[in-house]
Amino acid sequence: MRIVGIYGSPRPNGNTDKMLDAFLDGAREAGVWVDTVYVRKLSLQGCIGCGGCDETGQCVVQDDMQHVYPLLEQADGIVLASPVYFYNVTGQVKLLIDRCQALFMKKMLNEADARHAAASKGSHGKRGFLLSAAATRGKRLFDCARLTFTYFMDALGGEMIGELCFRELEGKKDVEKDPERLAQCRAEGNRFARP
Repeated sequence: MRIVGIYGSPRPNGNTDKMLDAFLDGAREAGVWVDTVYVRKLSLQGCIGCGGCDETGQCVVQDDMQHVYPLLEQADGIVLASPVYFYNVTGQVKLLIDRCQALFMKKMLNEADARHAAASKGSHGKRGFLLSAAATRGKRLFDCARLTFTYFMDALGGEMIGELCFRELEGKKDVEKDPERLAQCRAEGNRFARP
């Protein structure tokens, strides 16, 4: 199994970074291959809505997404860690997700191949897991991030199979003050790596 961990926070070593570190440690313990993507380190342009990928399944914009596409295509599992900003994933993560329209179109253009690949990986293709943290306590605090990630996974030919979303983590390193939460992340990573 091959997993891609997407670090979606613009801030290094914060809560969601630590959550994903623990999750991926748990996955590695199960013996899987892990690739990482730090969105904050990428030079990305937004989708320009040109429709170029409609014909080819390839994005016409040449930037760091060209390095990310193969990782997402090869992955059996995708784990996204993003804090919640204004009730959704960070802008950097949304930029990456929007640019995956090219992968969606590639999947549509190669529908027979996509069905074959999904069948070889199980009935649902790629598996996704969402890790998120937010400062407040709102009842629907993670709804938009959950929905965005659900449809991101759907576009890649997979499904979201789990999540850990923690409220009331306002300080940059608050999650480190609660080892039980990081232990949960590690355990979920280990479980995620054992389909």
